[in-house]
Amino acid sequence: MAACSLYNRVMSTPAQTRSSTADGFSNPSMDDIRVLLPTLRVIAVIGFSPRPTRPSNNLSRQMQRFGLRIIPIRPGISEGLGEPAYASLSDMPPALRAQVDLVNVFRDSRYVPDIVEESLALGMKALWLQEGVWHAEAGQRARDGGMQVIMDRCLMRDYARLAMGDAPTPATEH
Repeated sequence: MAACSLYNRVMSTPAQTRSSTADGFSNPSMDDIRVLLPTLRVIAVIGFSPRPTRPSNNLSRQMQRFGLRIIPIRPGISEGLGEPAYASLSDMPPALRAQVDLVNVFRDSRYVPDIVEESLALGMKALWLQEGVWHAEAGQRARDGGMQVIMDRCLMRDYARLAMGDAPTPATEH
């Protein structure tokens, strides 16, 4: 999908509204998310797919166009989108790990507890679980460990709307 049409599709899709559930976990307020997003520079994408048609690849390419550095995390690949890829967060060089502002997760919810434990052990700052990924207990564990946690939301949609507003981006300029 072309970047321009991807951006337009995302901007026309209603924002995810799930902020909490009966399990007691609540996402940060939209104001808190709005504060976080412009501070991002480096994102580790767990579950990055080398296939361009997959959502993790589409989102990662778009976030690169927005000026962010994407670090692919996926066993079995050596690079993605021009960046070295790593099998896990722990496999990243310590100097690179220290630069990661956000861990973005494209994995099934059942893997989230292990991702949280690894992220906490490595001192990661923030965790974003993409749409459809929700694990209240692990999210609370991450939050209790000092991480900012957002679940079941689209990072690209929120970044485009909250951090950039509706200003033209490289993806929409012709």
